[in-house]
Amino acid sequence: MQLLSADNDPITQRQQLLKVIQSSSGSRPDAIIVEPVGETGLPRVARAAGQAGIGWIVVNWDVGYLEELRREFSVPLLAVTSDHREIGRIHGRQLAKLTPNEGAVLYIQGPSYSQAAQQRSSGFYETKPEHIEVVALKANWTSQSAVHAVESWLRLSFSREIPLCGVLAQDDSMALGSREALQGEYDAEKWLRLPFLGCDGLPKTGQAWVRRGLLSATVIVPTNTSLAMELLVKRIREGLNVPMRTLTTPQSYPSLDTLTATRRDAPASAPNDR
Repeated sequence: MQLLSADNDPITQRQQLLKVIQSSSGSRPDAIIVEPVGETGLPRVARAAGQAGIGWIVVNWDVGYLEELRREFSVPLLAVTSDHREIGRIHGRQLAKLTPNEGAVLYIQGPSYSQAAQQRSSGFYETKPEHIEVVALKANWTSQSAVHAVESWLRLSFSREIPLCGVLAQDDSMALGSREALQGEYDAEKWLRLPFLGCDGLPKTGQAWVRRGLLSATVIVPTNTSLAMELLVKRIREGLNVPMRTLTTPQSYPSLDTLTATRRDAPASAPNDR
C-alpha cells in the first residue's frame, strides 16, 4: 500500500494520481482508493485509471460517472460513502433533545466545496427544530480552523447579543476547536455550559470527549476506507460482484433515546487531550 496526501489541494491531488496512473506498468497499483478534493470528483482521472487497467474506488463522495465507466472497463469501479444527509438529520434530532428552548446555534460547517459538508447541512435543515436559529460559520475540518472561525465571529459587535443555546460542528475536531475559542472569553463559564455537538465519533476522540463531558453528543460514522478495501479484495481475489455504491450508516452517540437537555452540563475548562 502506498499512501498519498494532497493537503486539501485539488491540483496536487490530480497530479499525484496521474503520476501513479502514467507510471510504468510494473509499478502501477491494482487500484486507487481516493477521497476527492474539490468539486468535480475527478472524472477524467478516473477514466485514465480505467484505461490503464487500474481500479478506482471513491470514498466519502457521491460521483455520477461510475455507471458509464463500468460499461467501458472491467476493473473495480465503486464508491463507498457515509450517509451524510442522515448525519445532518441526526444532528437536528440531537439538537432538538438538547435545546428545548428558543435560541440560536453556532453551526461550524466544513468548506463550501465539500460535498460531505453540503449534504450534512441539507440533512440538518430537514430536522432542525423550528425554534432554533442558525448562525453558520465555515471552517476546514480542523480544530484550529474552527478556533479561527469562532474567534472571528466573536470580534463582530453583535455576536454577544445573540442568545446562543448550543454549538454544533460537522466534525469532532471542529467542535473541540470551538470550545477552545470560547474558553478564552471573559464569560467562558457561560459559553462552556452550552451543549457542544460533533461528528465522527471515533472511540479515542469523539466518544471519549462525550464521556468526559467536553461534547454533549457526537455522531458515530463508520469508516469508509476499511469497507472499500474489503470490497476491493472481494472483487479482485474472488471475482465477486460488488455494489457500485455502498452507504455506511451513522448513529447518534449517546443514543437519541438517552439524550436529554441535562447533558449540557460540562466542565468549565477543556483539558488538552487531543
